[in-house]
Amino acid sequence: MVMKIYVMLLAGLLYLTACAIENQDNNNRNTNDTMNIVEAVEKNDVETVKILLKQGINVESKDGQGRSLLMLATHRNNVNMAKVLLAAGANVNIQDKIQDSPFLYAGAEGKLELVKLYLEHNPNFKIYNRYGGTALIPAAEKGHLEVVRLLVKTPRFPIDHINNLGWTALMEAVILGTGGKVHIAIVQTLVDAGCDINITDSKGVSVLTHARNKGFSEIVSILETALKTKK
Repeated sequence: MVMKIYVMLLAGLLYLTACAIENQDNNNRNTNDTMNIVEAVEKNDVETVKILLKQGINVESKDGQGRSLLMLATHRNNVNMAKVLLAAGANVNIQDKIQDSPFLYAGAEGKLELVKLYLEHNPNFKIYNRYGGTALIPAAEKGHLEVVRLLVKTPRFPIDHINNLGWTALMEAVILGTGGKVHIAIVQTLVDAGCDINITDSKGVSVLTHARNKGFSEIVSILETALKTKK
């Protein structure tokens, strides 16, 4: 009887050990697969990525910084790779450890072709970057005029969203902009799109006052003309 119990316990132990080894092998295999597809995306190796995806590798695999495959392709402005990943179901809204998503990052960095592509794949305009901002706000600040023009024409895009600093895209284009030709064109674009000129910053200072304080005479003229027109 004792021997029978011993054999049963030994069999159970061997079974559990075998399961643990199998699980470890599976974990190692999954880790290796993830590393392989991350490396392939980083190298813009489209064919390898297609093969790995067909083998069932998760299209939402991430690197050590929490960046999805689509985010990695976005960083490198690899449009063809992005199309392959989107076709496999990649999500343009998944955020990394610093709260960037492919859509937010593409907009902020002026990657126009990718922004156009991602607008076709259900971007969530209520997902914000680490500053609480939309794709439009940093685009306006950094001088990405064509991205600004595209986003303000996008239905339901929140052109007057206020970020954690208390700034709209219009406010940020003035406060952090250069006041040069590109930022003048951006301010004009935002005004023409109907941005609310009367929204103040967190201290109650208007965008017109900021423009005057910075000596941006052409921007001041745009804003004053718009205010007169609305009266």
